[in-house]
Amino acid sequence: MREYLPLARHIARRFSERGEPMEDLAQVAAVGLINAIDRYDVGRQTDFLSYAVPTITGEVRRHFRDQCWAVRVPRRLKELCDSIDGATAELSHKTGRSPTPSEIARHLGIPLSDVYEGLRVEKNVAFAPLDSLEGSTVDDPALEGVEIHEALQPMLRGLPRRERTIVVLRFFGRLTQTEIARRVGISQMHVSRLLTKSLEQLRNDLLADE
Repeated sequence: MREYLPLARHIARRFSERGEPMEDLAQVAAVGLINAIDRYDVGRQTDFLSYAVPTITGEVRRHFRDQCWAVRVPRRLKELCDSIDGATAELSHKTGRSPTPSEIARHLGIPLSDVYEGLRVEKNVAFAPLDSLEGSTVDDPALEGVEIHEALQPMLRGLPRRERTIVVLRFFGRLTQTEIARRVGISQMHVSRLLTKSLEQLRNDLLADE
């Protein structure tokens, strides 16, 4: 667990200007990390980061919802967002990437419009500063899961161009390793090795950031 604590703190730091003490957020993120480690299925052979990041982020989101949603948001919407967070973590674990809204809708058996509604609420309530929640508006209804992108983007510039491309295609483009191999023009095995190397460098960057 100690190896991934910098990742949890890095995610917590993204929320540090939203009215909550950093140490409290770090503790919440650590709970998310524990949940990710406990639920991660090594047999699925998916990248742990692709499961851990949305799981940790979801735990921090729930913390903000518990703190400020009691009056502002109907119970139905809170339960909807909890379901979306759970589905996002589960599907990320199964596929090794962030799911699309359509995939979340199919997994939960609900209309796609409900998923977009939940994502809009999360974007404008859970991510808003606590002193500016009232009167928030929605600028972009077409939201997708971008937890991994937001957590790792600042460190991508340190990767070589090809490795950066592979990470982007894998986590942001939602391509499989086989699809990436065809796109980049190398073998799937080579993609796997480069991806492992790149994730190790990103992890080292997180450690250095501490």
